Amino acid sequence: MPVLQPIWSSLTPAEHEFQYNPQAAFPDFKDAQASRAATNAAALSQLERHADEAYGDHPLRKLDIYPARDRSGPAPVHVFFHGGYWRAQDKQNFAFVAAPLVQAGITVVIANYELCPASTLDGVAESAIAAVGWIRREAARFGGDPHRISLSGHSAGAHLVAECMAHDWQAEGIDPAFIVGAVLISGIYDPRPVMGTSVNAEVRLTEEIARKRDVERRPVCVKCPTTLFAGGLEPWHWIEQTYRYSHHLHRSGMNPEVRTLPRWGHFDILNEFMDGGSAILDAVMARARPAR
Repeated sequence: MPVLQPIWSSLTPAEHEFQYNPQAAFPDFKDAQASRAATNAAALSQLERHADEAYGDHPLRKLDIYPARDRSGPAPVHVFFHGGYWRAQDKQNFAFVAAPLVQAGITVVIANYELCPASTLDGVAESAIAAVGWIRREAARFGGDPHRISLSGHSAGAHLVAECMAHDWQAEGIDPAFIVGAVLISGIYDPRPVMGTSVNAEVRLTEEIARKRDVERRPVCVKCPTTLFAGGLEPWHWIEQTYRYSHHLHRSGMNPEVRTLPRWGHFDILNEFMDGGSAILDAVMARARPAR
């Protein structure tokens, strides 16, 4: 029986870098964050925030909690994992994500996690899972509902959401139904192609770690309503990852919603959080507040 080659095997090194390193595909990548800087600064200064709550001993195992404006009862909790190819970025740059959600009665948690190269991808994934476990245990303390926690993530953060969905919560005696929804934005789900990019100088993936953290081939333990997005301007191999992961969810008995948004690239797609009525913001709100 012939061995199937990965779809990236025929790419030249330059093509591979373009397809699997978003900074190569979008050399103006810093402009997207700069365009959100004022909105983000306003969110940091105006929103109530419990900053740097520790969920472990590692200095990056910290998170920021933005309580819902409506305090009439336990609020649904939404957890956002930032991107940065598992090696960069900080929760403080994503306060803008919280602003429309807290106004809608959703408590938002924006989490940091361990980063490469100081940690391996194992440590990165394990810290994200630990963050969600901590939030479940502590949700009531900050007015959240531990039985209504939803997740979203961008790029590497989407992979971390998928890691949380692949985690065997039942083995810890936890009903995985506490995760009520997920939104995954422009994610990478099979880490193996990273080894062919310049990014791997910092991520330091080995074949063993890459295969272990390939969420396209691991059982899905959290079968919640899920929406996946990709930017229509992203390279096709990057978009294709979203569809491959959606097929994996289908094979696991789920029925995810999958959308490609034509106007967006990899970095500016997060501007949807600042646009009331946008596809991503609507999806996050719907997953955070499922119908009972």
